Amino acid sequence: MQNIRMGIIGCGYWGPNLVRNFITLPDMDVVAVADKDPGRLEHINNLYPQLETAEDYHDLFNMDLDAVAIATPPETHYMIGKDCLEHNLHTFIEKPITTKSHHAEELIDSANSRGLTLMVGHTFEYNPVVRKIKEIITNGELGRIFYIKSERLNLGLFQAHLNVMWDLAPHDISIITYLLDGEPLHVSAQGGACIFEDKHDIAFMYMEFPEDIIAHIHVSWLDPCKTRRITVVGSKKMLVYDDVESLEKIRIYDKGVDKLPYTDTYCDFQCSYRYGDVVIPHINFTEPLKIECQHFIDCIQESATTPQSCGNSGLSVVRILEAAQRSLDNGGGTEIISGNGVGSKYMISARL
Repeated sequence: MQNIRMGIIGCGYWGPNLVRNFITLPDMDVVAVADKDPGRLEHINNLYPQLETAEDYHDLFNMDLDAVAIATPPETHYMIGKDCLEHNLHTFIEKPITTKSHHAEELIDSANSRGLTLMVGHTFEYNPVVRKIKEIITNGELGRIFYIKSERLNLGLFQAHLNVMWDLAPHDISIITYLLDGEPLHVSAQGGACIFEDKHDIAFMYMEFPEDIIAHIHVSWLDPCKTRRITVVGSKKMLVYDDVESLEKIRIYDKGVDKLPYTDTYCDFQCSYRYGDVVIPHINFTEPLKIECQHFIDCIQESATTPQSCGNSGLSVVRILEAAQRSLDNGGGTEIISGNGVGSKYMISARL
């Protein structure tokens, strides 16, 4: 099979990381990059002088490409993705896939009708640490899952067209739905716009999943400390994933609470607390983005393979965010996630 000819659209914050990873993979020829900013193109050209550059992404359609990766501002994802799919290009789009669910549905239908691979950049699903957590949950080591809490906090970077929930929470939503292998039934959200009026820079999301599992997401651009932490509490054990930690990213705590058998009086009411060992699993770490990029190539070459973070997965995240945004706008009321039933045409179809 001939090498896949690839173009990268968007070379601002994240695009160069895509170039760096795709360019090192076998079966892949990165041909060109496109960006509106000549300064960014000059930067890429200094690093990779063999690449063609263009200020207009439409120029890439005349370069005999097979695939593109889109790392532009989220509000442009639909328009650019639609163009690329209509030019019969396999398409990788950074998160969120779009900012409107009906736009995501259009992209999914366009890719399916043309037999093209559509993949979304939910990078944490390819993180060996997150995959290890899923393995631990699946094998029952934590017992029945009670709740998951996620914190993604830092000082900045404020976005021009998105609030903090749309900017940061896609990571946590994709992680939690991946770990639980399903979607929430409903969501509520509250937050505040501290710096710019009508742009939330702090948000709290509350989601309820089947089997009475709850999840809580806290995201903020306005926090003194960089925090990337997920806590999973089960009936047997508890787990903490600290992504800021350089080496020991997962700790499993043999801690828990058991209620004692029925007693006749309140004075007899007691709980049994467990305090056991702390285990730090060994994980062979590979850069998640490299795994993700290789997976995109594999899915193109094996046309019957659906990406783990497929278009439907991206659509699910957008629907959850839309419901959370409605809740944020109406004072924190509970919102049902639209279109996430068994009969939905766009159910997530692949999870590794």
